[in-house]
Amino acid sequence: MDKKISKAVISRMPRYYRYLGALMQNGIERISSKDLSERMNITASQIRQDLNNFGGFGQQGYGYNVAMLHDEIGKILGIDNTQNVIIVGVGNIGHALARFLVPDINGFHLCGLFDANPALKGMEISGIKVQSMDEFAAFTKENQVDIAILTVPHDDAKDVAEEIVANGINAIWNFALIDLNLSKKDVVIENVHLVESLMRLSYNRNNQ
Repeated sequence: MDKKISKAVISRMPRYYRYLGALMQNGIERISSKDLSERMNITASQIRQDLNNFGGFGQQGYGYNVAMLHDEIGKILGIDNTQNVIIVGVGNIGHALARFLVPDINGFHLCGLFDANPALKGMEISGIKVQSMDEFAAFTKENQVDIAILTVPHDDAKDVAEEIVANGINAIWNFALIDLNLSKKDVVIENVHLVESLMRLSYNRNNQ
């Protein structure tokens, strides 16, 4: 797709996908932008504008075919095909994410767990054994890994991320308390700062 899509639009696509999935579970086959807007608390105009970036998908007088739109948004998000995921750092957050990602959800398959702490080697979480970082290179060579989830202490994050990238993984979901700036520039990084989210909640609570 040549057209540049804004980050704001992209950030709303997973929410559309989630709501459409719920509609499918409830047996709803079609929905208008007006009805969808009432469920999502977003204007019908915004929904139409967002979807028009990718072709529209609606029909005049009919609305949206829920299953078709769900599938199309899945393709837009790249989750129509299963992506293999590993977690590097199996502390509290890593452990919780490992349990969250098993069974496979929304096209993401957790296939490996890694930690530098030798005491954790061999520990099993949701049927997957934790491996040492010494085994990391061999694992990535033998297995197709699409995304690495990084949950190590911030002092170690950059070095570990560089090792991840050096082994051919170009997408990192980063939970370390640092924004990564890596030597290889064509790496896609999503920085997740949980405390910042909590601070935004605090602000909104105090200014509602």
